Amino acid sequence: MHMTEPKLRFRSIFLSDVHLGTRGCQSEVLLDFLQSSDCDTLYLVGDIIDGWRLRKAWYWHESFDAVLRQVLEMARRGVKVVYIPGNHDELLRDWLGLEIAGVRLVPEAVHQAADGRRYLVLHGDEFDGVIRYAKFLAHLGDWAYDWALVLNRLFNVVRRHLGYPYWSLSQWLKLQVKGAVKAIDRFEVALAGEARRRGLDGVICGHIHHAEMRMVQGIAYMNDGDWVESCSALVEHEDGRFELLDWAARRRVSLPAAPRPPEAALA
Repeated sequence: MHMTEPKLRFRSIFLSDVHLGTRGCQSEVLLDFLQSSDCDTLYLVGDIIDGWRLRKAWYWHESFDAVLRQVLEMARRGVKVVYIPGNHDELLRDWLGLEIAGVRLVPEAVHQAADGRRYLVLHGDEFDGVIRYAKFLAHLGDWAYDWALVLNRLFNVVRRHLGYPYWSLSQWLKLQVKGAVKAIDRFEVALAGEARRRGLDGVICGHIHHAEMRMVQGIAYMNDGDWVESCSALVEHEDGRFELLDWAARRRVSLPAAPRPPEAALA
């Protein structure tokens, strides 16, 4: 960000699946976004630090420190920073309820938007059957995913040399697998169902690295994506409108505000 450029102003920012500690982490792109933006509340919706990867092999780039320093600087300036640990940073779940350097650790949150609507905010791994019932399969999938990201990095090196912008080959490959598409749909339905059960208007989550905004059975489902493949953030504007930002491409993807579901549908 150039110092002469005004910062983007949001009421709230939601980030997840940064995976600091992995070679696939797009930390410099994230740092640019954080330095270019201002908000009242910053939600860190899990898997910010990848404890799984760091336990296997230590990898820590100086830009990872820069991201953490930027978050702490935002907290110091008065930004409300809420950290909801995910499965990759599950060690932090032992510290739930604490506030560290202005960052509050909680298992989940209910966010009230500017227009009064309320949203369940959680990482989402507890609604992933593989994580809950077959953790060894999750680790196996994590290994395969790492190799897909290596291929993705090489692919984008070639694209940059040819003058093309970043494009996620790994994400495209994932969405070509019918089983993955079905799993994403089941995940979205399960999360929307939980929000409905609690009488809320929508759900905001991460976990599956698939940025999305859509209505699911009358409930607003919003996934803020990740900073490994999509480099996406979910933001709330001052009027309560939500928008997905594709920061790597500086491209905005948004949906119009959906009408409030009937009270009967929220019972």
